[in-house]
Amino acid sequence: MSEQHKKSSLAALTLAAVGIVYGDIGTSPLYTLKTIFDPTHGLPLSTPNLLGIVSLIFWGLTMIVSLKYVTLVLRADNRGEGGIMALMALALNSVTRHSRWHYVLMIIGVFGATMFYGDSVITPAISVLGAIEGLEVATPGLEKWVVPLTIVVLVILYSVQRHGTAGIGRFFGPIMIVWFAALAIMGVINIVEAPVILQALNPLHAFEFMLRNRFIAFVALGAVVLSLTGAEALYADMGHFGKKPIRAAWFMVVFPALALNYLGQGALLIMHPDAVENPFFHQLGSWSVLPLVVLSTMAAVIASQATISGTFSMTKQAIALGLLPRMRVMHTSESEIGQIYIPAVNWLQLAVVLIAVVGFGSSDKLAGAYGIAVTATMFATTILTFFVTRYRWHLPLALCFGATGFFMIMDIMLFSASTLKLLHGGWFPLLLGAILLTIMLTWKRGRELVFENLEKHAIPLEDFLQSLFVGPPSRVAGTAIFLRGETDGVPHALLHNLLHNKVLHERVVFLTVHIREEPYVPESEQVEVVSLGHNCFQLNVSYGFKDEANIPDILRLCALQQLEFEMMETSFFIARQTVISVPGSGMMPWREHLFVLMQRNARTAADYYQIPANRVIELGTQVEI
Repeated sequence: MSEQHKKSSLAALTLAAVGIVYGDIGTSPLYTLKTIFDPTHGLPLSTPNLLGIVSLIFWGLTMIVSLKYVTLVLRADNRGEGGIMALMALALNSVTRHSRWHYVLMIIGVFGATMFYGDSVITPAISVLGAIEGLEVATPGLEKWVVPLTIVVLVILYSVQRHGTAGIGRFFGPIMIVWFAALAIMGVINIVEAPVILQALNPLHAFEFMLRNRFIAFVALGAVVLSLTGAEALYADMGHFGKKPIRAAWFMVVFPALALNYLGQGALLIMHPDAVENPFFHQLGSWSVLPLVVLSTMAAVIASQATISGTFSMTKQAIALGLLPRMRVMHTSESEIGQIYIPAVNWLQLAVVLIAVVGFGSSDKLAGAYGIAVTATMFATTILTFFVTRYRWHLPLALCFGATGFFMIMDIMLFSASTLKLLHGGWFPLLLGAILLTIMLTWKRGRELVFENLEKHAIPLEDFLQSLFVGPPSRVAGTAIFLRGETDGVPHALLHNLLHNKVLHERVVFLTVHIREEPYVPESEQVEVVSLGHNCFQLNVSYGFKDEANIPDILRLCALQQLEFEMMETSFFIARQTVISVPGSGMMPWREHLFVLMQRNARTAADYYQIPANRVIELGTQVEI
């Protein structure tokens, strides 16, 4: 690739990253300072306090986003992929499966993921509310229309998800460039009017503010964290853009624009303290309010789109890792494998987002809920990063503690400050997280119990085949593929077929799918064929948790190992498991019933693995847990 082509490619990816990765953190200026100086927090609006708050925001962006995420965490890639799930898989691979840390790290990773779900619910609600609240500044009488208009925008946004973002995605980058340019220009204009705000670049103002105000400053810290929302998104999107474009977008566009705007809003409040009700929309005067409402609504929709897409991606990973039941996954782009749509998640998320909008009613009230979700995910990321640096990269213990311990202290402070809002919205993401954590752990434990039951009653496959061919049954033309679990012996579907039909196909293949704790598995490693004799084969298929599960494609790869398939002569036999809850064993009764409910509503294996419906034969089997 030529140097010129590399530069143009980097520029294009950087532009795309600005549009998709930084929408969330890019819309934070809409509500951050307004929330910090909300009268309920008890923080007086004064020049020393403004200098302290803006200094905290600037150095928070520098330490948490620039140093922790952009510099350190982006290095912890799982074969190029990022995000809490990829980091969890990386951390789990760094310790032995039977280590006491394995389960602890899984819980931390799953907890962080559930908090990301909470974040992805609050982001659309708070971003769109914060943008449309500008109407109150333009015309106070429009206040009653803020929530209804927010609902309309969100319903439209979620309704178009099934069409994908391929068509409109190309506009995200340019729109967000205009947005960040507007942030920077407004900031510069106000800084020129009150250059004293530049003193906030001195971190001593942040320390003095904390020492001077003590508890009130600690309360304010829970709102300062709003300026850091979206930091997790830049890590989660690493697989789509790569490290260089994400870093370039942050240091060249996003960070300067955000820093200038927060300084500008601080300068505005020094000159016009009465603008504290909504400093963002007062930055250029009354003439600019409506254009800013339009631009900020577009930016908020883009920020929401990024978190919605992130939720789909994380759900797909959770399904592959055995944390959620199989769901219908639709691909919305022929060229981009990562662009997916999950109907069940889309409509459930919309329902919860609308509950948040109607229940809280304003961005101020949602801010408390937002802080807990963001800081909890940050804390989980820091802990997992420590295990990766220590046990996977094998760096010295002192260096690992130094690199992550500093950020852990900051995360604990921010999370602790956010918990002060527990009764004022903070309970919302924690409730969502607790529900999702329960669902994920129940599904994972339920699947383990099913496998244990099947393993207990399993007939060893090799011994069975050996005895079967002592007096072989009649063999019919064609190929039979039996899906077989990792711990299964003889598939129940094969036993049923022999019992009822008294025949065996001329070629029999036992197909087992293995999910590795890594995002992608190269095609050369996806297929392993083992001959079992008598024209019977064991076919082992390996996928990463972000790979597309497609059995017909796998069968085409088998031709490279001299095992060819003609789809119209191949039948797939799948055992449809009916799980029965038995009192006194396994999980608590309510968890068993929850698992049975999820099992009944899960997508079938044939559908999930994209096996042609007209080639599938399902045979029922009962499993007790």
